[in-house]
Amino acid sequence: MSIKMIAIDMDGTLLDPNQQLTAETIETVKAAKTHGIKIVLCTGRPLTGLEQFFGPLGLVDPGDYAITYNGAMVQHADTKEILLQHSLSYDDFVDLTELANRLNVHSHAEDADYMYTPNADISKYSVRESYLVNMPMFYRLPDQFPHDKQFAKVMFIDEPDVLAAATAKIPADYFERYYFVNSEPFFLEALNKNASKGNAVTDLAQKLGYSMDEVMAIGDQANDLPMIKAAGCGVAMGNAIDEVKAHAQVITATNAENGVAKAIQQYAF
Repeated sequence: MSIKMIAIDMDGTLLDPNQQLTAETIETVKAAKTHGIKIVLCTGRPLTGLEQFFGPLGLVDPGDYAITYNGAMVQHADTKEILLQHSLSYDDFVDLTELANRLNVHSHAEDADYMYTPNADISKYSVRESYLVNMPMFYRLPDQFPHDKQFAKVMFIDEPDVLAAATAKIPADYFERYYFVNSEPFFLEALNKNASKGNAVTDLAQKLGYSMDEVMAIGDQANDLPMIKAAGCGVAMGNAIDEVKAHAQVITATNAENGVAKAIQQYAF
């Protein structure tokens, strides 16, 4: 069956090690769109972290979509309008922030527009994230928000060894209430239980009238695993973690070797 939609992760996948788009990647993505294939950027980033790439990739039309916040939102690329959403409530935010405090790790939360950290000693990784995704960050304590506030996700942040040790101490019931996933060794993301890249890709494909056999998904990290498993053609980058490679039907070149372009050329065209 032909490929009609391609969901592509950003960091470590579509972008090279310098966080840039290569000429071959741009040319191939544009060619795929010309062939009538729906290209959907699928990332842990907010939409503000994607906007600089929409123009070069030609993803600026009313029918273009992006999956953001690891599947918590599906948005129109041109208008930013939210098509699908699985958010966290204010009570969830308080609950997760208190857990981070008990685990002695940094945290921040994000909505559609801003990042918020309750830590006076702001983590360098929060600063990095704010710069990378072009999203303003504010120091805010939980009691400074209205109780009807909705959040896209809460992130636990620290050095990889510290975060891994803290993750092992999270009580089991939290995993029943929230979806936890590592997007980077220094980021553990907590989302609505129904939010994942796999669910978002599946829901969007259904809205567009595609079967999952007609979907290709390309990624490299644990947060990409749900969409790799859900897609008819799951593609692991050459630089992907072992678990992603184990569940993919195809392993392409690394993000330093235009792996996305090679996968599309070989398996979608």
